[in-house]
Amino acid sequence: MLTRVLQMATKPKITLFVDTVSPFAYAAYHILRNDPIFRNVEVEYIPIFLGGLMHKCDKDKWINLERLRWSTLFSIPMFPGLPPDFPAPSLPIMRSLATLSPAQLTPALDLLFKKHWADGVATHKPEILKETLVELFGEEEASKVLERAKTVGKEALIRNTDRAFDEGAFGLPWFSVTNAKGEREGFWGVDHLGQVVGFLGLEGELKTARRGEGGKGWRAVL
Repeated sequence: MLTRVLQMATKPKITLFVDTVSPFAYAAYHILRNDPIFRNVEVEYIPIFLGGLMHKCDKDKWINLERLRWSTLFSIPMFPGLPPDFPAPSLPIMRSLATLSPAQLTPALDLLFKKHWADGVATHKPEILKETLVELFGEEEASKVLERAKTVGKEALIRNTDRAFDEGAFGLPWFSVTNAKGEREGFWGVDHLGQVVGFLGLEGELKTARRGEGGKGWRAVL
């Protein structure tokens, strides 16, 4: 009698490390959230402090031309000028985000990225950060988030940033990707999304995506 062993495939997964100060993290986040090519991929978002990661890696380069180029190619809403005080101190924002549940985190990232990079709002200012959290969660919960950010958020953000570094990150966006075979690799930059798609085996979805709104962007990364 033959015994057939069925091996359950691992669901494709991407872990994206983010800091709202980074236009390239915003571009990657927007693509993962909105492009149908990733609709069957489990995506985990991890807030980190880019300044802390850069300090570990001794790397700090910002390229305005690239920001505008990728936003145009992938039809990402992007403020034509740089936001106020760029690069603004994002530590209070990221500590607040590090306290949130996954269900709270994605709408918070949606709004904070939009305000900062699409609308040019100084989200790092305490009054605007609180106003944004109130808009998301209400007055009482917003106050709790800001309070937790001082302790729980501070510790969580350190752990998240250390995790990103340990997984190979030296800048954002950093993708830690697991394919259906359970294999893992790290990828850096929006311009490596084509390699992410290939590693995940999403070539079929890519054919459809190249005909869609982000088609110019996908052709640029292939």
